[in-house]
Amino acid sequence: MLYYLFSGITLGLSAGLSPGPLLALVLSETIHHGKKAGVFVAIAPVLTDVPIILLSLLLIDLLSSSELVFGFLSVFGGLYLIWLARENFMIREFSVTTSGEGRSLQKGILVNFLNPSPYIFWISIGAPTVLKGWNEDSLKPILFLAGFYVCLVGSKILIAILVGIYRTKIRDKTYRAINRFLGFLLILLAAKFLYDGIIYLRDADIL
Repeated sequence: MLYYLFSGITLGLSAGLSPGPLLALVLSETIHHGKKAGVFVAIAPVLTDVPIILLSLLLIDLLSSSELVFGFLSVFGGLYLIWLARENFMIREFSVTTSGEGRSLQKGILVNFLNPSPYIFWISIGAPTVLKGWNEDSLKPILFLAGFYVCLVGSKILIAILVGIYRTKIRDKTYRAINRFLGFLLILLAAKFLYDGIIYLRDADIL
């Protein structure tokens, strides 16, 4: 029983703290619009992962065609990250606003949907663990999911809060440098997405 809780906590912290498009967006939106916007992005997995989990359960039996799915997701995800990076490079001065908070949640949902990592995780690790636990005891997958999402979302919310506390001390020059760095990070992630997409599509005999 504790194994499933410990596994969920470990995997959740690893996913929550590891560099990726959602973490980069948490940082970017927190700096642009405050910690509330960063928190909105952080909770995106709670809203998006239910269909991803259900889809992953279906795709377990269709792994032979998963390269095509991951390929298109990676390509579209890479293009969207490039568009987000463009916004970061266009920032010229520090301006604290709250008008973009609603869009922050939309961005987080879209990034998470287009990111192939959650699909890969749930197909290769998450869904098999949930199914195995369910066959043993219905409480085990609940403990796994609770540990995973509390740590995944909680770690990103903590990061958003910490960044939000110190963002008011940021000067224009520092602000531009941070945004350019975040834009560069998003470009690197986009390149990885596009590269993975090409590999997936090539393996699927599309390219």
